[in-house]
Amino acid sequence: MSSSKAVASNGAAERATNVLGTPLQPCSHNPETGFYRTGFCTTGPEDRGRHVVCAQMTAEFLSFTKAQGNDLSTPRPAYDFPGLTPGDRWCLCAARWEEARQAGCAPPVVLEATHPAVLEVVDLNVLKTHAVANAA
Repeated sequence: MSSSKAVASNGAAERATNVLGTPLQPCSHNPETGFYRTGFCTTGPEDRGRHVVCAQMTAEFLSFTKAQGNDLSTPRPAYDFPGLTPGDRWCLCAARWEEARQAGCAPPVVLEATHPAVLEVVDLNVLKTHAVANAA
């Protein structure tokens, strides 16, 4: 990632709102998440997967997404990716979260850290039924 993208995405995070219409809160800095690895679930033209759902990982979801071909639990040092464990927060693709919901294993969502672009895929009332408090 070029430094200009990092600067641009940081500025976007400062101006972004969440699905509740309030300022977007960070999802996770440990591990550092987000398409731009700023800790925020911001999105932009480069983010084709729309990594906008701040979700708290569960063992059930990590198994589900691994079975779908997206292994988030195995560390990948070459990509500076530590691997996720239950309880970690991570910016998920809106479509993958919805796929997991339909399969009955959607992880809890941190609404304060979830970008409103998710509303193109998932209804706010559905997200609210999967909400967890933002006390990470």
